[in-house]
Amino acid sequence: MQVEPIQRLSYKEKVSVASVKELLKAALEEELSGKKYDHDECGGACKTLSDTIRDKLKALGHARYKFMVQVTIGERREQGARSGTRCFWDAGTDVQATENFVNDFIFASATAYCCYIY
Repeated sequence: MQVEPIQRLSYKEKVSVASVKELLKAALEEELSGKKYDHDECGGACKTLSDTIRDKLKALGHARYKFMVQVTIGERREQGARSGTRCFWDAGTDVQATENFVNDFIFASATAYCCYIY
């Protein structure tokens, strides 16, 4: 039986959670500030926003990472919303960050998953 060596990343090679959160916050505010809820436009806005965030994450220069982005936009009616995720995770290399946006008319949540590919 051959044992594979364990790969450890230096702190410079890992994706920074703080930089991902800043990127998410900036993208949400840029796209959604001052907007009102429109059911017909939300689907396209989610796709556009997730593609924009993913492209900005790729531009960070982490070649061996796969980036996945999920964006949810809804009408704000003073009600709560819950969501959850489950996945297999390598805590030494993989990163997840979530950022929320709220104005008088809408709420939005963006989550980015950055998974290292061995």
